[in-house]
Amino acid sequence: MKRLRLAIVGFGRLGRACAEAALHAHDLELVGVVVRDAAAALAAPFARVPVAAHPRELPASDATLSCVTAGAATGVAVELLQQRTPLVECAALEGHALAAHYEAIGEAALRHRVAAVVGAGWDPGLFPLMRRAFELLIPDGRTETRDRPGASLHHTEAARSVPGVADALATEVRDAAGTLRRYVYVELAGGAAFEPVREAFSRDPLFAGEETQVFPVDSVASLEQAARGVVLERLGTARGGAHQNLLFEARFDAATFAARVMLDAARRLASLRPGAHRYSLWP
Repeated sequence: MKRLRLAIVGFGRLGRACAEAALHAHDLELVGVVVRDAAAALAAPFARVPVAAHPRELPASDATLSCVTAGAATGVAVELLQQRTPLVECAALEGHALAAHYEAIGEAALRHRVAAVVGAGWDPGLFPLMRRAFELLIPDGRTETRDRPGASLHHTEAARSVPGVADALATEVRDAAGTLRRYVYVELAGGAAFEPVREAFSRDPLFAGEETQVFPVDSVASLEQAARGVVLERLGTARGGAHQNLLFEARFDAATFAARVMLDAARRLASLRPGAHRYSLWP
């Protein structure tokens, strides 16, 4: 099977995450990266990856991933399209700046008859699609998006004393109505089952008076090092009929998630017509 050849422009957190994901994908080949100091070799595991100061100096690629800063994103994208290079980008811009960015890419892609996927990251990218899906499933209601919940030291210590728990992290957040919601992440002790642990929390007076959700995790230590977290909740209204509620809660590395979305977009570039296309989950 012929592998898809990728080039990466920019080698910050996002560029590194894209390179790592590409190196581990059997259907992708990383032909090189564009960095400021092209004379310096990359550290392992990228030591054998070609580096260049400009995309023209790299071997031919099927797609280029733009991983530069937001301020440089439009100029880099237009320059790549002028070279008839299929493009994937996920610049973190908002409002009029984002609209102008997409317009410039769209005009350049059509003029040079090449395909580009814009907004192919986490946000913009996959996360707005998740919000839209929640609103589609529950049309009458309100959507709440909150950053990583704050940790509660007192409740964390109490959670660690629950039988079957080796380690725990208790977090809390108040919604728009002021209701306290608690999320407890537990690392199970050897041989412990999750259901008895979850039931123990429901009986514990410290947690019983508040809405508490318990999640099993492999490692609390790794969870505490996560770079980002988010809570997305869609709350239905009475007009929608039976009470409906959708909840998405996650801790993750945003660059890793964005890189995976960019690689997904790169795989679909060959099937797209010239012009700019918003990232979607449609094949």
